[in-house]
Amino acid sequence: MTIRLYDRNNSQRDLDRIVQVLQDGGIIIYPTDTAYAIGCHALKERPIERICRIKGLNPSKHLFSIICFDMSGISLYAKLDNATFKLMKRNLPGPFTFVLPAGNRLPKIFSNRKEVGIRIPDNNIIREICRQLDAPIMSTTIPYDEEDDIGYLTDPELIAEKFGNDVDIIIDGGAGGFEYSTIVNCLDGEPEITRQGKGILDEI
Repeated sequence: MTIRLYDRNNSQRDLDRIVQVLQDGGIIIYPTDTAYAIGCHALKERPIERICRIKGLNPSKHLFSIICFDMSGISLYAKLDNATFKLMKRNLPGPFTFVLPAGNRLPKIFSNRKEVGIRIPDNNIIREICRQLDAPIMSTTIPYDEEDDIGYLTDPELIAEKFGNDVDIIIDGGAGGFEYSTIVNCLDGEPEITRQGKGILDEI
């Protein structure tokens, strides 16, 4: 199923349908401020395991990331000091993934690496879904084979053709990008960019 959403003024019925699918353990594909992503309710382990199977991920080795609606929810799922909080507040919402020690409210599947990536994308669609879900969304890039045409990563219709049978809802938020987020490791107190993607980190 594909649902068309916009930056604002979306049908509450459509939003309710998406939230219900997530609460029921479903999987969605959605736009972010970087590329389209695949995700689920971050506090439900079974759909996370399902995504791992779709992408061929090893849960014990993969860094899981979650999307939060705003900064107020981060401390529930990750541990951060004042300096890291201020750094994140300056740069979020934005195309950054901050790697932090995982909190104890996340499912056991996150505890394999004891760390979690935190995202607050500059995208009103997925953030509004997060707000109405009242929970974080586990997020990862949609599967991509280097031999494939990169165009399907940005076109919701092509995404639906390729993954329509693997997920429960595809959110058409218009043409997407194909840049990845910049990953900022904050585990040791000093932030370190481990992958430069979209966006320039403001460290001042």
